[in-house]
Amino acid sequence: MERILVVEDEANIAQLVRLYLTEAGYEVIEAGDGVTALELHARERPDLVVLDLMLPGIDGLEVCRRIRSWASTPILMLTARGMEEDRIAGLDLGADDYLVKPFSPREMVSRVRAILRRTAGTTPGNAAAPDREVLRFPGLVINTAARRVEVDGRPVDLTAREFDLLVALARTPDRVFSREALLSKVWDYAYVGDTRTVDVHIGTLRKKIEPEPGRPRFIKTVWGIGYRFDPRGLPD
Repeated sequence: MERILVVEDEANIAQLVRLYLTEAGYEVIEAGDGVTALELHARERPDLVVLDLMLPGIDGLEVCRRIRSWASTPILMLTARGMEEDRIAGLDLGADDYLVKPFSPREMVSRVRAILRRTAGTTPGNAAAPDREVLRFPGLVINTAARRVEVDGRPVDLTAREFDLLVALARTPDRVFSREALLSKVWDYAYVGDTRTVDVHIGTLRKKIEPEPGRPRFIKTVWGIGYRFDPRGLPD
């Protein structure tokens, strides 16, 4: 049974999250503050963390940063509406996805399932998927078996979601993907009215693989539609 650490200081929200995750077949452990969350993570080694950003003591961003310093555990952030800068900061620190409060508990379970499916085999103790494909472009190498990326010979650390997004685009160069199509392909859930998560992840991915994020070589915006991968590796 997969174990999920829920970090939430609001008792009613924590109870709701625990109820739906338990009914979905997951084992749930809980923390109401950042210090307890880090202690539980180190001791219990959960398969995924549902992490609220607004916590007493150590906030969720710092919890995310510290977890990422020693583990690749998938992280689903819970944020208040209007906290876009915090969401971007969390994704920059390595969170895999986010939900804006108030959220649908069923959507939360759906995203948890999707994240765990996408990251299966990438966490310690699991065997990597038998995929030997290496994608090579000018200045960019993507090793899908090892889930490693190099830009101009330099290794780049990507989150599981950022890696999956890059691979989805790079495997079909020059194909234009709508935001809805990327949500379905990479996040593994249907479009529910908010495609901003795609834009945020594209932004963080560009910061990591593009020498000039404002003039991207690889991930190009197709205005009014979505994004495409340019295999030439040349800025517009």
